[in-house]
Amino acid sequence: MRLWSIAPKYLDTKGLVAVWREGLLAKHVLEGKTKGYKNHPQLNRFKQSKNPLALINLYLIAICQEATQRTYHFDASKLNWDFPLFQITVTKGQIDYEYQHLLKKLEHRDHKKYLHLKNMPNILPHPIFKVIKGAIEDWEVF
Repeated sequence: MRLWSIAPKYLDTKGLVAVWREGLLAKHVLEGKTKGYKNHPQLNRFKQSKNPLALINLYLIAICQEATQRTYHFDASKLNWDFPLFQITVTKGQIDYEYQHLLKKLEHRDHKKYLHLKNMPNILPHPIFKVIKGAIEDWEVF
């Protein structure tokens, strides 16, 4: 499971579809609707937030909005849109790690996107994250 901390605009088609599916799985875990993935490290930051269900919905809303901009058809009815936006923190080290991780994936599966992104000077976070100083997050699995 990869719930990217970087903005969804950087993901290729395969990455955007994958994060949508994985985000919906995470939502089901947080709602108690599935027995698998309960202790997945990627869910820790959602579980530790003041409102995990609101946060995962806000996360998925940004994914859905990106898909809509690309004219993809993600089922927006699967989300609760009634939460006010709030943010949690993510470290700069985590953003940098995920950017490099994405570049490695793109180099093989979407070389055009890779070339477009490889020299980006400033990678933006997903809208639910506020970037703070720090190394890679403790929950990251290498």
